[in-house]
Amino acid sequence: MKVRFWGVRGSIPCPGPNTQKYGGNSACIELRVGADERLIIVDAGSGIRELGTYLLQNDLPKGPIDTAIFLSHTHWDHIMGFPYFTPIYIPGTKLKVFGPVTFEDDPLEDVVGGQMKYRYFPVNMGELASDIEYVRLKENPGIDLGDGLNVVTKLLNHPITALGYRFEYKDKKVCTCYDTEPFRNLFITDPEHPDYDEAMAYEGEEVAKEQNEVIEEFYAGADLLIHDSQYTADEYANGRVGWGHSTVEHVIESANRVGVKKLALFHHDPDRTDAQIDEMAKEYCDPGKYGGDTEVFFAKEGDIVTV
Repeated sequence: MKVRFWGVRGSIPCPGPNTQKYGGNSACIELRVGADERLIIVDAGSGIRELGTYLLQNDLPKGPIDTAIFLSHTHWDHIMGFPYFTPIYIPGTKLKVFGPVTFEDDPLEDVVGGQMKYRYFPVNMGELASDIEYVRLKENPGIDLGDGLNVVTKLLNHPITALGYRFEYKDKKVCTCYDTEPFRNLFITDPEHPDYDEAMAYEGEEVAKEQNEVIEEFYAGADLLIHDSQYTADEYANGRVGWGHSTVEHVIESANRVGVKKLALFHHDPDRTDAQIDEMAKEYCDPGKYGGDTEVFFAKEGDIVTV
């Protein structure tokens, strides 16, 4: 399997002179599987626009584009590039869009396609020339995609329903785990607080620990883990708890603990400059620093990783 990064930022695209090295586009990953390089796309952030241009130049000459997009969730930074994905305007394109939806009454088609209404965009969903099918996903221990490719979905910890994906092909595993933050005890833990309940505080601690272990089991031994790491521990503690994003320190420690081979730190904060990421790489990408052999790097637009 081969992974190429087309968008690595979180929250909002941030183009400019300070983000040229690592890139300013929001989340989009290209996954190629097998000898025939079957295409899978993960997320449709602003990075999918350039991926679409690449496909027109390199894939379309070989025949109509037939692919799938797996959405981690439907926050705007992960779907905003969909209207600019040129293959959806080309007759013959076949596209399956997989993803979760938080609200039961809103089908995935309306959530993703809702941004293609005349009040927001000059082309309506009904005017597209491609054949698009929408498939709503929930947590699933294994979905057979054919040709030996399997995907496992895992619920993550985010303000809306978000899924991690584990793509399995032969003996290789590529995992995405974003947007998410560690589960935590939501009950009062201060014994001096008038509403403190010892049993509830203990139960909350046990449940959080259990859920964090389940997440680690999901990507244990992955050949490549692409994980949300928007904040440092200090940034997270300073008013960002509950926003649905992880810290660099937590992710590296976790990946080392469960034997991940390569870890791509992903979903960079939009305020993070290239120079700052370079300095962080010196701090966090030192092999063995966090008690394991995981190879750690900050994801960069254009990077290609083969497993």
